[in-house]
Amino acid sequence: MPTRTGLETGSPRDERVRGAPCTWRVVVTFGAILFAGVIACAAAPGGRAGAGRLQIVRADTAALRRKLDSIADAHHGIVGYSVIDLETGARINRRGDETFPTASLIKVAILVTVYDLVAKGQLALDDPLTVLKIDQVPGSGVIQFLHNGTVLTVHDAAWLMSTISDNTATNLLLDRIIIRRVWAKMDSLGLQHTRVHSKSFLRNSSIAMDSSVKYGLGVTTPNEMAHLFELMAQGKAVNPAADSTMLDILEHNTTDFMLQRYLEGARAAHKDGETDAVRTECTLWYLRNRVVACVMTKENKDQRWIIDNEPQLTLANMGLAIVTAFGGVPPAPPTP
Repeated sequence: MPTRTGLETGSPRDERVRGAPCTWRVVVTFGAILFAGVIACAAAPGGRAGAGRLQIVRADTAALRRKLDSIADAHHGIVGYSVIDLETGARINRRGDETFPTASLIKVAILVTVYDLVAKGQLALDDPLTVLKIDQVPGSGVIQFLHNGTVLTVHDAAWLMSTISDNTATNLLLDRIIIRRVWAKMDSLGLQHTRVHSKSFLRNSSIAMDSSVKYGLGVTTPNEMAHLFELMAQGKAVNPAADSTMLDILEHNTTDFMLQRYLEGARAAHKDGETDAVRTECTLWYLRNRVVACVMTKENKDQRWIIDNEPQLTLANMGLAIVTAFGGVPPAPPTP
C-alpha cells in the first residue's frame, strides 16, 4: 500500500476537542463510542414515529425571527441561521447566504457523497479500509487509538465520522472517494459554496489553499447546509433509501450541548462542528412539524473549551426558541 502524507505540523484546529484537557478527550471519546454502539444496536430506522398523528403547527415565524435575532444581537461574535418548516414551506434566515467555517459540520457533505457513490455502484459499504499509523490524526474520535493495521469498512468509517466526528475516519473516507467528488456532488445539488478543503488536521492535503487558510476544514452557508438537510428529509439528496439511512446515522450523533441542550426527548438528526472561534450545528427535528435549523457562528470572542461558553449557550437558546415556536417537544408515541 502506498505511503500517505504525514501530519502537518501546526495544522488548524479543525475539530471539537483540540484545546481540551487530554484526559477529558480520551474519556469522552471512548464513552461516546460505547454509548453510540449501544444505541445503534437497539435503534430501528424509521420515519416520523407517530408524528403524523399530531396536528402540524402554524408557527409565528415573524415572532421567531425577532427572538432569534435578539439572541444573535447579544452574542459576541457573528451569528447566522436558517430555519425551514418542511410542512408549510416557511423559511427565515439571518446572514443566510454568507459563508461560514463549518468545522466538522462539513462531514455531512462527505457522508452524502459516500452514499451517492454507493448508489452509483462506485463504492460499497463493506469495502475495507486499513488504518495505518500515519493515518491517525488527533482531535475527535477513537480510531487514532487503534492498532496499526486495523481494518474497518466504509460503513464503519461513515458511522464513526457522523456520530462521534472521528477525524481519522473522515480522512480514510476522503482518501477513498477523493475530495473533488464532494465538490462535484454538492454542485449537482446546487450547493456551490459548500466545500471541504482538505483532510482533517492535514492542511498540506488542501485542494484550495487560500480558502483552507480562511475557513479551515470546510465552508458553507446557513441556507445551503439547511437545504442539504431539507433534501435528505425529502429523499432527494441521493435517493429515499440512502437518505433515510443517512438521517438514521445522524440521529445517533452523540453531541447534545448546543442546539439540543434544552430539548430532552426531542428526536433529531443533526451534526455539529467546533473550533476555537467557531460553533455550528444543523438539525432536522421531528416535531409536530419536521423542522430544519442551521445555526452558525464565527469570530467568537469566547473561545474557552468549557460546556458553558457563550457560543454554545447561544446555540442552546436558539434551539429552545425554535422548538418552542413549533409547539415544543411532542409527546412520545404510545407503546404498541
